[in-house]
Amino acid sequence: MNINRLLIANRGEIAVRIIRTCQLLGIETVLVASEADLDSVPARMADNLINIGPAPTQQSYLNIDNVIQAAKQSQADAVHPGYGFLSENSAFASACIENDIIFIGPTIEQLDAIGDKLKARSNALAADLPVVAGGSVETLAQAVKIASDISYPILIKAVSGGGGKGMKVVRSEPELEEAITLAQAEAENAFGDDRIYLECYVETGRHVEVQILADGSTAVHLGTRDCSIQRRYQKLVEEAPAPALEDSLRNRIEQAAVDFARHLSYRGAGTVEFLVDVGRNSFYFLEMNARIQVEHPVTEAITGFDLVAQQIRVAEGRPLGMTQEDIQFYGHAIECRLNAEDPSNNFIPSPGTITRALFPAGEGIRMDSHIETGSKVPPFYDSLLGKLIVWGKTRNEAVSRLQQALSACHLEGVATNVDLHALILSNASFRDGGVDTQFLPALLETDNG
Repeated sequence: MNINRLLIANRGEIAVRIIRTCQLLGIETVLVASEADLDSVPARMADNLINIGPAPTQQSYLNIDNVIQAAKQSQADAVHPGYGFLSENSAFASACIENDIIFIGPTIEQLDAIGDKLKARSNALAADLPVVAGGSVETLAQAVKIASDISYPILIKAVSGGGGKGMKVVRSEPELEEAITLAQAEAENAFGDDRIYLECYVETGRHVEVQILADGSTAVHLGTRDCSIQRRYQKLVEEAPAPALEDSLRNRIEQAAVDFARHLSYRGAGTVEFLVDVGRNSFYFLEMNARIQVEHPVTEAITGFDLVAQQIRVAEGRPLGMTQEDIQFYGHAIECRLNAEDPSNNFIPSPGTITRALFPAGEGIRMDSHIETGSKVPPFYDSLLGKLIVWGKTRNEAVSRLQQALSACHLEGVATNVDLHALILSNASFRDGGVDTQFLPALLETDNG
């Protein structure tokens, strides 16, 4: 079935991103927007606009009934959920299908199989992927036993987790009970599910992920991304391909991701994430995200594929139309997430009005943003203002180009992390490539000291 009218159940830069692809494909767009977003850039770009409710997410972007009603009212053929919000919510996908609306994403069964982190671990084991030692817990006694078996430090994770919510590092048994209580409270507040599990905490691992495309029968990978530069499990800088990996290790990671997608008979775009211990030449399955990723542009930059267009193609029931041999990789790409937050004040969010927005342009530079001069940054949502993406023939060229692009980026009216990105890019370890997840915390500690 051809999709002629598509409802975008999201906001911000990903809404702009989806609208642009729909314009290229000749698909009419319907955007749902909360009362706080009715005068936003994507609201003005979309062909149709529907007020989805008050600003708080539970009353707007997370309100399944309101989104479904908007899709029916606008006679949309399909819904694209973007990332976050309802993008991996199987109840929402089920509601779409029950109302004869195409959900642009995997099947309900696949969402259930990987949205629950414990089920995802079980599926990874069934697909012969290595996983970090750990297990689910229901009582403190169980937690004490598992933590003792796998040895401290351990990582508490929310079963329905994402975005660092419900994650706590515990280094000794006396810390365990309080950390579990805090993790469960965070998980319940963020996902309505307080279930947790424990894993062995790999102190100096790298976060490497693989982009997957599949149509239910054919699965291919579009290479690796490195997302190791994180603060409190929130990614800040991403690049493709992942630097400083031996070809044999890279090939094993990519093949493991494809094997996992094939095990699930996966359909659509997805990302399989791994923790890589380069020193031991080993890697472990972390999770799979059944949606478009924030960092997808770096993969697009080195492959030439439009991942949103590929999502739509598969959702229309068409075959993938490519094999692994059809995918070629060119150059290197890096993305910086530009956030409205104050790094000098414990990264406190900085809502307000953008009094000046000047973005760089030129060869190898891409800016994905929903911000312009005069834009409001509401206090209700993620602080992401946009993503600065650069491409170069080599990694060194990409880093140099990104430094120049950052210096030409001017955002005023709210605090931003632009200067922090400049600090990261000037660091010798980053320029060498292959930093681990402890890089940014150590850099911040040194800079503050």
